[in-house]
Parts: sequence; C-alpha cells; structure tokens
Amino acid sequence: MSRFTGKRVIITGTGSGIGRATALLFAAEGATVACLDLKGADETAATITADGGTAYAYVCDVSNSATVKSVVDTAAAAMGGIDILLNIAGIGHFAWTHEEDPDWFDRIVGVNLNGTFYMCRYALPYLLETGNGVIVNTASNAGLMGLPWSAAYCSSKGGVVQLTRALAFEYRGKNVRVNAVAPGGTNTNIVNSFTTLPEGADFREMSKMMSPMGQAEPSEMAEAFAFIASQQARFMTGSIVSVDGGLAC
Repeated sequence: MSRFTGKRVIITGTGSGIGRATALLFAAEGATVACLDLKGADETAATITADGGTAYAYVCDVSNSATVKSVVDTAAAAMGGIDILLNIAGIGHFAWTHEEDPDWFDRIVGVNLNGTFYMCRYALPYLLETGNGVIVNTASNAGLMGLPWSAAYCSSKGGVVQLTRALAFEYRGKNVRVNAVAPGGTNTNIVNSFTTLPEGADFREMSKMMSPMGQAEPSEMAEAFAFIASQQARFMTGSIVSVDGGLAC
C-alpha cells in the first residue's frame, strides 16, 4: 500500500513510541517525512533513509513558538511544502493537584497543548497552499474523562480536543481537514511516566484507566493516524477517534 506517495509530512515526537512508529509507517507508504523531537529524531530519520525512504531530522522543543516556526519553515523549504502535520509529541505524570509543581503544570500544558497549537499555527499557511491539507493531533482518553492525579495532563488533552474541533470548523471550507486520535494505554515511554503513584494514592483508582484488552502497541496507533490522514478518510474532520481498548465506552 502506498497511500502517501509524494506527500510531505511533519511528525512530532518521532524519537520513540507512537511518533517513531508513525514516521516509519508513513515513510514506508511513500511519504517524505520531517522527524521532529528533542532527541532520537535523527535515529528515526536514519532508519527511514536506510530503508530507502526520504527523511529529515530536526531537534525541536514544540513548547517554544520561535523554535517551532523556524523548524517548520526549514522543513517546508527542504521538502518543498507540507501536506500533512501529525502532532504526536507529549509528556505527563501523576501528582496530587494540591502538591503539583506549577512549573510542571506549565511544562505539560506547554508541550501537549501549546506545542500542538504552535505546530498548527506555523504549518497551516503551507497546508492551505496544498489545497488538500491534513492535521491529525494527539488527544487522549484523559481529554475525554476525568482521571485522578492528572489535572495537568487532562487539562492539556482536553484543550487539544477543543483545539481540534475549533480548527476543523474554521478550515472545513478551506480544504484542510483536522482530526485527532485519542489513544488509551500504549506501550510507550510516556506510559512509564504514569507508573509511579503519588504518596497516599489508592491503586484501585487506576481501574478507570485500565482496559481488559491491555495495552496497544505503537504500530497500532500509527495505523489509526495513517487512516485518518489518508484519502480514505476524506470526509472526516473534527473527529476525535478513541483508540483506547474501550475506555471511553
């Protein structure tokens, strides 16, 4: 299958997990991929190149708007434009809200929500030029329900949900589709950030976050991003697609 032949794609969070798996899948299906992350993007790009694909690697802190603008412009120049933007970079942790470090709250919101906005803001001019642009953001089941010890993460992902819907409405007549994937538990590094419970937390509260289907693999989430970004989903915009083992049932 070659759903993305000739497509120019920017993907954040490509150093590991869902971002890396998605970059590899899109490249395997013909896309030229700009891999962004704080670290590890060069390794992902090298793997793509070794497999015969075309990829570029950029160090990018998505929470810094000036850096995002510079990297997006540089990647667009290298690829000759942008057709698809996939916002996958994310961070999080558990903390009692009355003990949360405000700097950590700001950092989580800065990466997950602000970073998604900055990427959309600076990629949209290029996406509008293509006449068939696509954005797929990363929400979470945490953006659709309340979860314990996760005020920062839930707030940031709830913001991504509404950002996605707002952009989809704004650009639905301008040939840019905007959707989001809402993953549940996935076997990635970010899951390890949620394994240490704060002192006094009751493990039984974790049941709301756990599916009897277990955890997904990054490659399974990558398939969801690929479908939504492809022409197979041309009639989808403003959708928040839960891929969470039934947590949002």
